[in-house]
Amino acid sequence: MAAALWTLVVVAAAAALVAAEGYGMTGATAAANAVLRAHQLPGGLLPAGITAFRHDAATGRFEADLPAPCVARFEVDLRYNATVAGVIGSAQIASISGVDAKDLFMWFPVQDIRIDDEAAGVIIFNVGVVKKHFPRAVFDAPPPCTPDPLLLRAPQFLEDVDVEGLLIGGVASQ
Repeated sequence: MAAALWTLVVVAAAAALVAAEGYGMTGATAAANAVLRAHQLPGGLLPAGITAFRHDAATGRFEADLPAPCVARFEVDLRYNATVAGVIGSAQIASISGVDAKDLFMWFPVQDIRIDDEAAGVIIFNVGVVKKHFPRAVFDAPPPCTPDPLLLRAPQFLEDVDVEGLLIGGVASQ
C-alpha cells in the first residue's frame, strides 16, 4: 500500500514537472517573472521558455535569452528576438530591444513599457508612433512563445545585410 502511494506521488510529481517544462516554466523564466513582479510589473511581459536570464540590480539592466525568435499572442501579438534586453525600474521597462508589437498587420519595435497608474490596472506599450493601452491582467502569466519560421530565416545581425538590404552569403544563423 505504501509503495503504491509512493509510486503515485512520484508519477504525479513527474507529470507536473513535464507539464511545467512543456509550457516553458524554466528556472530562468521563474527568475525573470520574480524580477518583473519585484518591480511592480506583471510577470508575463516576457514569454515562457527563457533559457538564461541576467539582471544587474544596481543598474536595472537585464537580458533574457530564448531558444529562438518567437511570437506570443495576447490581445496583441508580440514578437521576441532570441535575446531581449532593457532597463527595468519601478513599474517600467525602458530602452527595450528585441520586442516588437503587431498593429494593423505591421510590426513596430516596442521602446518602453510602463504602468502610470497602478489602480487603473492598465499597462502602456510605447511603440514610437503610438502608445497602446492593455489591461494589466492580460500579462499576469508568461505566455507560450511559438517559434516563427519567418523570423528563423530573417537576418538577425546587421552585418548579414548589405547596404541595399540584401542578404550577404545566405541566411544568417544563430
